Amino acid sequence: METKFAALMSYGLTVELLGEVLPLSKLISVSSLHRQVQRVGERMDGELGEEQMFFIEGCPLEWAELPRPEMPLVVGLDGGYVHSCERKARKDSCFEVIVGKSVTTNGSSKCFGFVNCYDTKPKRRLFEVLKSQGMQMNQQVTFLSDGGDTVRELQLYLNPEAEHLLDWFHITMRLTVMQQMAKGLGPEGSESRTSALKELESIKWYLWHGNVFQALQHINFLEMDLDGEVNTGEREKKLLRTAGEFYTYIENNQRWIPNYGDRYRHGEMISTGFVESTVNQVIAKRMVKKQQMRWTKRGAHLLLQVRTRVLNEEFRGTFSGWYPGMRVTSGAEGQEELAA
Repeated sequence: METKFAALMSYGLTVELLGEVLPLSKLISVSSLHRQVQRVGERMDGELGEEQMFFIEGCPLEWAELPRPEMPLVVGLDGGYVHSCERKARKDSCFEVIVGKSVTTNGSSKCFGFVNCYDTKPKRRLFEVLKSQGMQMNQQVTFLSDGGDTVRELQLYLNPEAEHLLDWFHITMRLTVMQQMAKGLGPEGSESRTSALKELESIKWYLWHGNVFQALQHINFLEMDLDGEVNTGEREKKLLRTAGEFYTYIENNQRWIPNYGDRYRHGEMISTGFVESTVNQVIAKRMVKKQQMRWTKRGAHLLLQVRTRVLNEEFRGTFSGWYPGMRVTSGAEGQEELAA
């Protein structure tokens, strides 16, 4: 109970709650509660197998003999940031947490999370989540991500039928920022402003239809127009720098850019919008919003292991595996035992 409630609310509130509902001779201290959560998180982490670069099991002949797979799994990956208590400078005041969610066609889902710069088994962690949802080597898995270096490497070599897509939401988010910058280039109707906005619309149109070559060409045209301005101001320089970063972003992820329009018309997933809510659920509600606490990388990582297990409704099953005498009953089974 200590660990479960601490995964859902702050340590202080957990201490107060347990003091109210349990006949304790004295209150549990926050420090002992914190240590308890870390011990449980470490035990969960210790049960993971060894990390590997490749998790593809068997060979094509064996995959052909497998039962007919379920419909595709959709996996969304994104990142969030948590305040660090180890900061030495302003740039070190936060560290990155990777959060993901795997969704089946029947709507059931599981989430996971880890501290990117602390976890030593991220690929194993994701693989075990997918296996727990019944993933087979002949089953299609669609990975959607923001194209960052961390998630780009994480999702590779987990399934031979996997497809990897760059999230449309993150593309449009960057384009929207550049469009706002372009609107600040001179008065309305000016040549520089009109030209920049027209190029950005063309870039968006080409990317929507999966034409990466033409999109990169038009980003180059935009850069040349901005760089050729006679009186290049601060706004032009800022947009030029942002366009250069966008060019690199698209170039690095070009093999993961599909025809979004075609996928959209066929009802296929093109965005990680469902992961945005997962980031809020897993990280923000417990570790950022209304929580003034700062975290160590180790403390945040171990709490995430407990929290995701609780959110996935697997926490009691984990304890039952550790302590066989702890019965897992629900619904009718529990009522029958009480009646007996």
